[in-house]
Amino acid sequence: MAEGGVPDLETQKNEIGNLLKTAPVKGDSWYLIDSRWFKQWKKYVGFDNWDMYNVGERGMFPGPIDNSGLFAEVESQVLKEHLIDELDYVLVPTEAWNKLVSWYACIEGEKPIERKVVEHGMFVKHCKVEVYLLELKLCENNNMDNVVTRHFSKADTIDTIEKEMQKLFSISLEKETRLWNRYMTNTYEPLNKPDSTVQDAGLYQGQLLVIELKNEDGTWPRQTSQTKSSGYGSMNSSYRESPSQAGLCGLSNLGNTCFMNSALQCLSNTGPLTDYFLQGKYEEELNRENPLGMRGEIAEAYAELIKQMWSGRNVYVAPRMFKTQVGCFAPQFSGYQQQDSQELLAFLLDGLHEDLNRVKKKPYLELKDANGREDEIVATEAWENHRLRNNSIIVDIFHGLFKSTLVCPECSKVSVTFDPFCYLTLPLPMKKDRTMEIFLVRADPKSKPTQYRVIVPKLGTISDLCTTLCQISGVAAEKMVVTDVYNHRFHKTYRQDEALNHIMDRDDIFVYEVSGAGEDDIESSKYINLPIYFREKRLRSSNTPAGTILFGQPLLISVPKDNITLDNLYDLILARISRYVKQTHKEIIESNNCGSQSTDNGLSSETNGIGDEGEEEMDLQNAMGDNEEPGSEPENSQSDSSAADENDKMENGPTKRTTKENTQNYRKKLFTFNLVNAYGTSDFSSITEDGTFLKLSSHSTIAVDWDPEIKKMYYDDQEAEAYDKHESMSQPQKKRSSVALRDCIELFITMEVLGEHDLWYCPICKKHQQATKKFDLWSLPKILVVHLKRFSYNRYWRDKLDTLVEFPIRDLNMSEFVYNPKAGLYVYDLVAVSNHYGGMGGGHYTAYAKNKIDGQWYYFDDSSVSGASEDQIVTKAAYVLFYQRRDSYSHFDSPSASLSTPTEENGENRKHDEDKMDTN
Repeated sequence: MAEGGVPDLETQKNEIGNLLKTAPVKGDSWYLIDSRWFKQWKKYVGFDNWDMYNVGERGMFPGPIDNSGLFAEVESQVLKEHLIDELDYVLVPTEAWNKLVSWYACIEGEKPIERKVVEHGMFVKHCKVEVYLLELKLCENNNMDNVVTRHFSKADTIDTIEKEMQKLFSISLEKETRLWNRYMTNTYEPLNKPDSTVQDAGLYQGQLLVIELKNEDGTWPRQTSQTKSSGYGSMNSSYRESPSQAGLCGLSNLGNTCFMNSALQCLSNTGPLTDYFLQGKYEEELNRENPLGMRGEIAEAYAELIKQMWSGRNVYVAPRMFKTQVGCFAPQFSGYQQQDSQELLAFLLDGLHEDLNRVKKKPYLELKDANGREDEIVATEAWENHRLRNNSIIVDIFHGLFKSTLVCPECSKVSVTFDPFCYLTLPLPMKKDRTMEIFLVRADPKSKPTQYRVIVPKLGTISDLCTTLCQISGVAAEKMVVTDVYNHRFHKTYRQDEALNHIMDRDDIFVYEVSGAGEDDIESSKYINLPIYFREKRLRSSNTPAGTILFGQPLLISVPKDNITLDNLYDLILARISRYVKQTHKEIIESNNCGSQSTDNGLSSETNGIGDEGEEEMDLQNAMGDNEEPGSEPENSQSDSSAADENDKMENGPTKRTTKENTQNYRKKLFTFNLVNAYGTSDFSSITEDGTFLKLSSHSTIAVDWDPEIKKMYYDDQEAEAYDKHESMSQPQKKRSSVALRDCIELFITMEVLGEHDLWYCPICKKHQQATKKFDLWSLPKILVVHLKRFSYNRYWRDKLDTLVEFPIRDLNMSEFVYNPKAGLYVYDLVAVSNHYGGMGGGHYTAYAKNKIDGQWYYFDDSSVSGASEDQIVTKAAYVLFYQRRDSYSHFDSPSASLSTPTEENGENRKHDEDKMDTN
């Protein structure tokens, strides 16, 4: 910690807490901090009221700010891909960063991760920190093989990029240049608006920009006629002309925009909506005055894109202007990070609805409860009220009605409402168990760590994990300590009663067998589980300061709390790492001759240090240097050791001073010891050898420091990293069982009790109650959009369910799920599927869709379109399903506020409904 002026922990907590409430302002700098370090700081200062157990404990001291876990490469300090805010890092404003640095300093050699706040949106302004800069590839027109990569903010202008390129390629500022956006192989767009930002220009990750230098005769090497598009200022975007079947048009990936392409291909192949736009009906229904709309601009941008996709002239189009328009009104989609296709779909349907709302002035309507009235009356009233405020092609095609019933557990008050919906979000039946891969580190030093695959209750506890592991490993569950190892240190040690959902799939879980556990209370109180970190001393050079670097996997060793000397500790650790620390027969003899033969605490008396005499001693001295004693404390730039005073040394170090007799028994050792913080980045005190008992506590952490040359001679890195695989790793994993779509629907309409954070206010009891809730489907739309809820979130857990959902390609009969007794037959056929491959925070989106012209299925993967068969469509990647009702194929109906039902006659509309819009 920095010396002088460091406030107390309560002040630190309050100052940083207040600064974290700061709203981001355009142009300000914010800083990334590894969330693991920040969580450690929060524990140390007692930031969270529910986690005050170890406030101020020296073992909880976080040490210097360490962001190494955020880097894909520590050398280049390039951020890992797909880092998630709050989960992987936290963002703090400049003032908070400066305070934390002044109090705790930073790891030597690490540069601060500074990012700017940029503004998104044209009409609704939204500021956010731009964590990932955009990587652009730059080259000259006359030398396209020489490509240089640079990173730019989305707020940078085209002029900024052009000046950077002039500087990079040594082009005089007096020379006239212009920029081109190279798209695909032979498609170029002029970037002729210097004041436009990177975001406005629609540039994306990995985009190749070409700078062209004007010829001496005033001509340009590249003529405008060579391009096939009019640039980003045109609604047409760029496209590739080639005869193709209408609708079979790919969408170019503009940089992590596969989610958008997937959603657009599904909507494009929704017949009634596409016909509406192709026939130009939208033009007469644009509502530019709607305060909830987007001045008709989203509808116009979508219409232009649909016309291109269904022109039959384009193999693919680049939906650049459509994306720009979406980003103007929905800032969350303005960047080039991966998003969710269903969220984009929800925004787009709502945006199109408001842009095309036939209601120019929405009346005020008071919501009414059923109050005992018949369902049919209440449903008709709710639908008519909905249509008085919402009347558009989206309502005509996509909106349905469901019944919501709430029952108070105290007074039995029943509340019934009917609410419109645009899509159904169906839960997936959750598996009751979970597969985890963990490493077991046995107490036997000869045993390599073993990797196991275990099946545990998904909502179980750490004790369930230990019990399961005990059954296949033979190690007693009560002798297990479960830890999360991160960056060569213990990030967390779990209690037996902690929930398993605190552990994420990507965490490295190590389970240690400790001999001190499992005893009776009296015996176990005599032992502590001591964390041991391994560090390599970094010698001072012209480029790097002196310090230490963590390496290898940490150890957790049971040691006596009181009766242990430094020699005992050294012998114990050396015995534990003897599998991968090289020793010769001569060394063992010499060390036995000079070491003590017995100990008071039952530890092995055999010593494995290096003797005071002989050839090995000379090698050791030569390796360490003439002026450095083997037991001397290294310079450590990672921490400020001055924070520990004599009292610290007396409390945690030896209990008395070195005597002459102790010095005579001194043995050269392979490594030295330091008491450190829980992160291993801050030294409290060195442990010197004097033959007396060490005073250790349950919060002590020991760092074993190696000289580089000694480590190179004796420490076998390859063997240290070696591990065995248990047969459970090779056994075929239990095949995931599939579920039927009807199972998801039944789960949706099953009665449930509201969660404790989702209470309902009972008008009779006059308080919030944990009521029972039930959904029922009352009427269904022409196009039924089914969103399979594959992603689940909570405070500790972010997961994707890759359960295979079996859904029908045709003949989906929803009639049995419709609560309305007067409803007709609801039979649907599948027309499109949005797929998501991969896990949380990334992955790839594609789509299957049925072309309305030839009735064949096709696979849409960004700009690629290929034929598909029906047996390819049902996969565990299916995310959003589009079903079209059979009676909605034949013609386009005109709108009406009717609440009619579909016919029971195999797809033919009733003749008297020709003038009505079927809203079911």
